[in-house]
Amino acid sequence: MGGESCCVDARNGSFDKQVDREEYVRRVLDAYRATPDTTGNVRKPDRLLAAQLRQRGIPVEKVEHALALAAVRRHIRPLNAPPLTTVRSLAYFLPVIEEVLQMQVSEAYFQYIRQKLERLRAS
Repeated sequence: MGGESCCVDARNGSFDKQVDREEYVRRVLDAYRATPDTTGNVRKPDRLLAAQLRQRGIPVEKVEHALALAAVRRHIRPLNAPPLTTVRSLAYFLPVIEEVLQMQVSEAYFQYIRQKLERLRAS
């Protein structure tokens, strides 16, 4: 039922066969649910998209990085900007996932982004 296992190791970009389909989808959807300004609800299209991301070989860590980056960007808008609506779909994050895949930055950058997000949540 789990199908072939695959994922790309985010540390070195090599192909890794340790995360099966269900585990990958669960991790992506858990990260999505935990992302600020999302409904926390997962719909069938979200599950399908998570499976497609796995099929493309996108590391879970890259998806997590994109979710954190997008969340920080949503929080650091000008004070007079109109409020943003709640994110209702994992597909909202696709452009940022694609952006993160192209980025040539260290893991330390995404640690900084996560710390920034935690500080924003606390304030």
